[in-house]
Amino acid sequence: MNTLLIKNVALQHTQGLHQILIEDGLFNTITANDVDLAFEGTVLDAEGGLAVAPFCEPHIHLDTTQTAGEPHWNISGTLFEGIERWAERKELLSVEDVKARAKQTLKWQIANGVQHVRTHVDVSDPTLVALKAMLEVREEMKPWVDIQIVAFPQEGILSYPNGKALLEEAVKLGADVIGAIPHFEFTREYGVESLHYVFELAQKYDRLIDVHCDEIDDEQSRFVETVAALAHKFKMGEKVTASHTTAMHSYNGAYASRLFRLLKMSGINFVANPLVNIHLQGRFDDYPKRRGITRVKEMLAADINVCFGHDDVFDPWYPLGTANMLQVLHMGLHVCQIMGYEQINNSLDLISTKSARTLNIQDNYGIQLGKAGSLLILPAENGFDALRRQVAIRYSIRHGKVIAETQPARTRIHLEKTEVVTFQR
Repeated sequence: MNTLLIKNVALQHTQGLHQILIEDGLFNTITANDVDLAFEGTVLDAEGGLAVAPFCEPHIHLDTTQTAGEPHWNISGTLFEGIERWAERKELLSVEDVKARAKQTLKWQIANGVQHVRTHVDVSDPTLVALKAMLEVREEMKPWVDIQIVAFPQEGILSYPNGKALLEEAVKLGADVIGAIPHFEFTREYGVESLHYVFELAQKYDRLIDVHCDEIDDEQSRFVETVAALAHKFKMGEKVTASHTTAMHSYNGAYASRLFRLLKMSGINFVANPLVNIHLQGRFDDYPKRRGITRVKEMLAADINVCFGHDDVFDPWYPLGTANMLQVLHMGLHVCQIMGYEQINNSLDLISTKSARTLNIQDNYGIQLGKAGSLLILPAENGFDALRRQVAIRYSIRHGKVIAETQPARTRIHLEKTEVVTFQR
């Protein structure tokens, strides 16, 4: 196993520089920089950089990534045209195609400090080709990134031919998480029934649940209450995630107040996807246009677990993206108006510790003695500085081994004299 000593490293919310010893892939010692550890192995100089837990991607679609414009672009920019464009591209899928595209985006994620990924994979397909491809990718990429696969019924469970059987088959093949899309089912009744079926399957096969929930501007789309009620009933809250919930942006105050009581009682997790939510929502509005992102700020205040994800990278729903979680966080803080100094300084939690809780991996995650020796070194003073300057990952370390590094950029300007610009004051 890997052994590594990291010196001259800063810790979040802690004064001074420290050193971190990783032995046999686990955090062994975290102490002040001047303590003599009598260590003779590999030493990494963090140069005063900030140690943070690895970034997590709690919501992405790796089976659709890097397909934007194939065969046609999403001209309207709506969620529903995205689904139509994907239905066209899906006819061209092969195992090799899915694996190549997914691995390319995973490499981007690794370069950007992501070590834990939850990917939704479309199982509205009699061949389940994308799922089979991603199951192979999960194993082949395991040394560098942990992947959870969500069996995602893109075109519905009850509204798609043989949808129930396909979802269960996906679970039998090895999907880690069971998905749903109740707001896309033909009727409200179908949507509710689909959620009952998902909870039944999750208990039968001991799986997590992650629902594409109320991803629409319709304030009458309220399936999140059914998700929360079932999670509360079966005491499954920590294993259940409601993704998107963009309709919550449009709920009236009285209903939202009642709903938050249930959400808190249920203990479910939430994922907002700022880049894609701000792009797809409000498309049917004139002016003013809704931001269309769920109530992240209020969830944080209510101590409800919520985190940020990408959703899409360069596909029919989102034509941009480089899998950089700091871009996601940057947009999320703006759109949700979480812009106080301490809020920004603590915001890395929204792409790390809170995401880990959503993925249900918190027991072996974080920079703590005895846990997996995985961390990032950011060339920043603190979380505020890292976000403001959108710093690149200096080092990504996994179980004591460096798996990614970025050489610091150096910018010079030539005015009366040549100066180096660091964007720091």
